[in-house]
Amino acid sequence: MAVPEKFTGVFPAFYACYDDHGEISRNRAAKLADFYRSIGIRGLYVTGSSGECVFHSVEERKATLEAVMEAVGGKMTVIAHIAAPATRDSIELARHAEKLGVDAIAMVPGFYYGLKVPVVRKYWGDVLAATDAVPMFIYNIPGTTNGFNLPVELLTDMLQTGRVAGVKNSSGAVQDILRFRMAGGEDMAIFNGPDEQYLAGRMMGASGGIGGTYGYMPELFMKLENLIRNKDMVAASALQKEIAGLIYDTVKTGSLYAAAKEILRLRGLEAGDVRAPFLSLDENGKAIARRVYEGIQDVMARY
Repeated sequence: MAVPEKFTGVFPAFYACYDDHGEISRNRAAKLADFYRSIGIRGLYVTGSSGECVFHSVEERKATLEAVMEAVGGKMTVIAHIAAPATRDSIELARHAEKLGVDAIAMVPGFYYGLKVPVVRKYWGDVLAATDAVPMFIYNIPGTTNGFNLPVELLTDMLQTGRVAGVKNSSGAVQDILRFRMAGGEDMAIFNGPDEQYLAGRMMGASGGIGGTYGYMPELFMKLENLIRNKDMVAASALQKEIAGLIYDTVKTGSLYAAAKEILRLRGLEAGDVRAPFLSLDENGKAIARRVYEGIQDVMARY
C-alpha cells in the first residue's frame, strides 16, 4: 500500500487574509487560494498557525474556510485545522469543515494548559465521535503546545479509530518522522513541518510538507519536491540551502507573517496585514522583505 496521492507533495499553510480594516476578507482569501491552484499547488492547509487561527473567533475561522472551499474545493486537497482551546469549539469547527467537504481536518493536542496524554486522547476522540467520517491529521508541534511531543503509543491508539490519516510533524527532529512512519506503516501520510528541513523530512519518510513559508515562494518548494521525486539529490540539497537562506533572511524582519504578506504584495497578491499582537513591518522590515522577494526571483530564474 502507499500514501494516498492527495496527501503528498507541497501544501502551503494558508495565510489569514484581511481587508484594509483588519477584518477577514473572503475575497482576498479566495483569490489567494485560486493563485495557488493556478500554479499547480495540489493542496492547502487552512486556519492553522500561519492562518493566525488563535487570534480568530470561530465564525472568522469558518469564513476563511468557506472562502477557500468556494474557490478551490474539489480542485485541490484542503485540510482544515480545527483545534481550539475548548472541545465544543473544535467540534463546531470540525462539523462545519466536514459539511463543506474538506479532505481532512487537523488538530493540535491542545492549547495553553499542557494537557496530558489521557486528556488529549479524549479530546481527539470526542471530536471524531462528533463527526461522521472526515479523516484527521494529528498536528505535532511541541513548541506551541507546552512541549507535548506525540508519543508513538498515542499515535497507535488513535490509528485504531480508523479515522487518522496521518501526522503533520513540526517537532524539529526528523527522527520523529521515522518513528511515526515505522508505527503507522507505509500508507499513513506524514507531512514535514519545519520548512528549512523539507529535504531531510522527505528522506526520513515524509510524504510531503506543510509550511508557513511555502506561501510566498511556492514555486521553489514545488521544484524541490520535483527534484526529490526525480532522485536528483545534489540539486535538491543545493536548492534546500537556498530556500533556508531566504527563510533566515525573512525572519530578520521581526514579523514572519507580515513579511510573507509583504512579499505576496510585491508579487501582486494582497492579503492585508497581520493581526495584533503580531507586528506590522517597519520600513527596515519592508526593505528586507523586498530583498527576499528579489532573492526569490533570482533563485526561480536559476532553477
